[in-house]
Amino acid sequence: MAGFARLDVVEEDTLVKPIKRSRLRLVAGIHYYRWKRYGQWLINRKSFAKEKREEQLPCLHKRHQTPLLRRLKDVEMWMQHNKITNLRIAAKRLNGIVIQPGETFSYWKLIGKPTRRKGYLDGMLLSHGRVLSGVGGGLCQLSNLIYWMTLFTPLIVTERHRHSYDVFPDSRRTQPFGSGATCFYNYLDLQITNPTQQAFQLCLSLTDADLAGEWRAELPPTRRYEVYEKKHWITPAIWGGYERHNLLYRRVYDLEGTFIEDEFITENHAFMMYEPLLPEAARG
Repeated sequence: MAGFARLDVVEEDTLVKPIKRSRLRLVAGIHYYRWKRYGQWLINRKSFAKEKREEQLPCLHKRHQTPLLRRLKDVEMWMQHNKITNLRIAAKRLNGIVIQPGETFSYWKLIGKPTRRKGYLDGMLLSHGRVLSGVGGGLCQLSNLIYWMTLFTPLIVTERHRHSYDVFPDSRRTQPFGSGATCFYNYLDLQITNPTQQAFQLCLSLTDADLAGEWRAELPPTRRYEVYEKKHWITPAIWGGYERHNLLYRRVYDLEGTFIEDEFITENHAFMMYEPLLPEAARG
């Protein structure tokens, strides 16, 4: 079985003090990193997945779904309703994508740039811990879903970016902190490589209430995975506020339940945008 690559290879392992930059500097930085990614796509020797099939592969490896609407503090509901439109457009681009052995799935290479011309609306974006609106906002829900499902397959996450800010408390959280993948066109990408000898297929759909996804393959699974948080801690930042940290691992079993190994997945570090010691009712 293929081992896990380090999942946060493009990020530092510790936090540095947030730097306030001018709007001009931010725009210049976005253009620089976007063109750098375009160059990587052109000269990269990776074989990127691009085949789509309407017929689903026969064997289910992982299924997961997340609610489309959640009431969040200081977030207007119109942003989330617009997010649903954005998710439908992006999910249609990814639904049915097949990753052949040796190929790499690139989230943004397949979706393309979200623009109004393509039908994308203003939705919720998180920028330096602030809730903003922007074209294509809300697509992190899709990258979060794909990343989480991938942890329960033999596919290898070769690029993932963690969320740098923990904006909302853990109210009704069903997955460990840090189990998502942030995205921003096109340089904060999610890339997944298929090291196996069989094809895998990503299937996505939206119901009235949920965003649903599946990883399917040509052959049935031979392993069972359990993702868990091995260590979690909160530290005060020297410049004020708090930082949250954890380590994610997964236990691997065969189908009879025999333990095989315990694999490191990733470590997470995030600035907390709320008081960690307040009771839940006081957090809003």
